[in-house]
Amino acid sequence: MYGTPPGSGDVRGRAARTSRRVILRALDMPGIPAATAVTAQAAFDALYVYAAPALVQQTYLLTGSRRLAFESTEHAFHQAWECWPEVARDPDPVGWVREQAHEYALSPWHRFRWLVTPPGPQPSDPVWQAFLALRPLHRRAVLLCDGLGLSVGEAAAETHASTPATRNRLVHARAVLHERLQGEDVPRQWIRQQLLQAQASTLPQPWSVRDGSERRVRALTRTVALVTAALIGWIAVTVATTPGHYESVDRPRTTHDRTSPAGPPAARSGDGGVRQHACAADAPSRFHRLAPPGCLGDVAGQ
Repeated sequence: MYGTPPGSGDVRGRAARTSRRVILRALDMPGIPAATAVTAQAAFDALYVYAAPALVQQTYLLTGSRRLAFESTEHAFHQAWECWPEVARDPDPVGWVREQAHEYALSPWHRFRWLVTPPGPQPSDPVWQAFLALRPLHRRAVLLCDGLGLSVGEAAAETHASTPATRNRLVHARAVLHERLQGEDVPRQWIRQQLLQAQASTLPQPWSVRDGSERRVRALTRTVALVTAALIGWIAVTVATTPGHYESVDRPRTTHDRTSPAGPPAARSGDGGVRQHACAADAPSRFHRLAPPGCLGDVAGQ
């Protein structure tokens, strides 16, 4: 039904080289090493302009929610700016932000958000509906392999899964799509056509994304500092108000406090002797009543 795209083994390397060339072209600095001539802000802005429209369209295909698509893309670039030295040294910066965007878009906790705020109208395209009916990991495998042209091994590395598991997901997803679409082999062409419709007209500016990431980091830092200061203050107050030692309190002695050296408290009679309990005093009579005939004599003889 489906075959492996020709030359897919080097798709990731070609994509990495293409992304770097496009970034340098966007900066109007062709042929100049990025590490020596491009500032971090300029390189990030060029990466954003190049990759953000495609990421919005990819996450839109994965989720069917335009709002979640923009949110996932912005989250991915927030992470990229916060980890920019790592992203700048990565062989494929586009693959780095794509992985972050896909993982955020398919995060399971979004289902709890939709209980409060619905995600919006779902696409009416039957092919899209069949694609969204797949499991999230199967959806992602189909998008990476059939839509972006990655090999099974490359898709497995990006999704942090084994190659056999990714291959099984891909085969199962293709079989389900083939069955639901009544034998029509259209998902690959349909996905690639949808990916070509990426637009950048509604995206925020890259400097706005950078500023938002920095504001979020500052807010998180202030929150952690305040919580730490409050915890230290609470510990200091607790230590200062806690007494260093405790003194024993003598309570008045009662009849039950006069204990014998060898056992539990014993009640005493008025003449100073130990007073027996009523059950103990009645024990011989009960023994005579319960003992069978003949036993009393044996006991007495002993």
